[in-house]
Amino acid sequence: MAQTSAAGGRVVLVVATRGERGEPQPGILGEGEALWERRIPETFSSAEVLGVDRVEFLGYVDSGMMGEPSNDFPYCFWQADVDQASNRLAAILEEEQADVLTIYDDHGGYGHPDHIQVHRVGLAAARKAGVKKVFQSTMNRDQIRNALAEIATLAAEEAADGADIPQPDGHMGTPEAEITHGLDVSDSIGAKRAAMVAHESQISADSWFLRMDDEMFLRAFGTEWFIETGNPRTEDEPLRPAVW
Repeated sequence: MAQTSAAGGRVVLVVATRGERGEPQPGILGEGEALWERRIPETFSSAEVLGVDRVEFLGYVDSGMMGEPSNDFPYCFWQADVDQASNRLAAILEEEQADVLTIYDDHGGYGHPDHIQVHRVGLAAARKAGVKKVFQSTMNRDQIRNALAEIATLAAEEAADGADIPQPDGHMGTPEAEITHGLDVSDSIGAKRAAMVAHESQISADSWFLRMDDEMFLRAFGTEWFIETGNPRTEDEPLRPAVW
């Protein structure tokens, strides 16, 4: 998003829910303050850092993590009618005359129901609005595993200090062979860190992610991974470096 904005492109961020069922950092909310009241301005602050021109919320309720009773609530995003939800998104795409839509991959990166629903709704909306280029944001499963193997010693030390070290399971991200694009976003890495910091109710200053030194942070977040819908990469073809 930051690169597109810096190049003069118009960037619109559409958010499905207000994240009501997230787990806020201890002590972050004021007396009587609901989590969604904090997450909306955090989203706008983060978007501003990245140069986003417009932010829209579709108005659905957070479904919680996969397998929780909240998945069954009739008003949550997981239970939303895909046709109706995609009409809302398609209206924005048509209004903006969008050239490109980015969505989550088919398993929502790590299995979050609302991320999976974004994938479904996004594909339907793109068809309705005539958006030809749809890219599924994902994580490189091979890179994650290799990086964790390389920093095993450091991870053990951090764990001893009580840090929360992420441990991806076999469903997190996508194997590199199925990824079509690897984008170098190292020139925007400062904006990316600042955008993460803006979500202070979700990620604490002492989080393992934010405690990384600059070199490690760049290695972890300096490349963004996408699957181009309908245009798979051949076996001998290298990762494509540019999306749009």
